[in-house]
Amino acid sequence: MAQSVKLPEETMAFVRAESARQSRSLAGQIAHWVRIGRAIERSGNFDYLRIAAALDASLPAEDLSDEEHDVWADTLMSELAAPTDEERSFFSERQRLGLGVGLSDGGEIVKAEPTA
Repeated sequence: MAQSVKLPEETMAFVRAESARQSRSLAGQIAHWVRIGRAIERSGNFDYLRIAAALDASLPAEDLSDEEHDVWADTLMSELAAPTDEERSFFSERQRLGLGVGLSDGGEIVKAEPTA
């Protein structure tokens, strides 16, 4: 029985682009990637516990297999793209104080207007 699943828009953008390239429906592309993911996880070259250890910095990323390294890199990029509550709080306080909150494309410190 078919089920609906909500996926983030950025994920759907990848799915749309690849499904067009591969002449697959959106559902067909997602199912294809699910089959690939399952096959990788079941292969002898993939161990998610090793990936988790590399994400926790208790295993060097260089020690991962190629398949593990790809998943590690994707997971790391996803985690870095979303700020934590602690990071949001830190930058909110810096903004409140009118301090630097980032870097411009040219590398200059960007300061926010102080808030009340």
